[in-house]
Amino acid sequence: MAQRTLRRLRDGRLVISAQAPDGSIIYALSEGGARLLKEAGLAAVSGKDLVRGFSAAYFRHRCISNAIAVSGIVQGFRVSTEREIAQGLWLGGEAGIAGKRPDVLLRSGSQVWHIEVEHSRKSQKDYAALLAWLTKVLKDKMRPDGGQLLGMGLSWAKVVFICTPAFQAKLCRDLAASGWTPAHIALLLWFETALYGFAEILFP
Repeated sequence: MAQRTLRRLRDGRLVISAQAPDGSIIYALSEGGARLLKEAGLAAVSGKDLVRGFSAAYFRHRCISNAIAVSGIVQGFRVSTEREIAQGLWLGGEAGIAGKRPDVLLRSGSQVWHIEVEHSRKSQKDYAALLAWLTKVLKDKMRPDGGQLLGMGLSWAKVVFICTPAFQAKLCRDLAASGWTPAHIALLLWFETALYGFAEILFP
């Protein structure tokens, strides 16, 4: 039924389609489809730029991020997707949280899970910035008053890394070298190294 509906929408030029690097067919709103939704009172933008061209690594990153978002929705979290975050439509707005945007953000009550999908090697500058940001977040989480970075009465649950075992080992090693204890790492960070198996992910 979904495929028939998408075919009808494509025939009506309300959506556009393209073949992804893994051979799957992906769809996005056309200008006409976005305009129709806006006329119905719904916020919508065309996704034409998203399907014109992208690398295999970028496509995989988006797939992983979307899988996490769907998993979070199914588990009852309030989810900010990668697309919404890129548009500034989340609690961190355009500036981010302490200057950083997640790939996905999950919220449950006052608790916030910041999700990072690390699927490619970071530059030395970006990696150093990540270490500095994590230290800032750890200090914020440990504040007796509950922290200030998130605002609105929100507090940090975990910073979650979807990454390779090698990235996890390196990050923990470098954080330890900068003064983090194993207790600090356990307090703030959670690692999921099963990059291609999100069906069983349960967020702590």
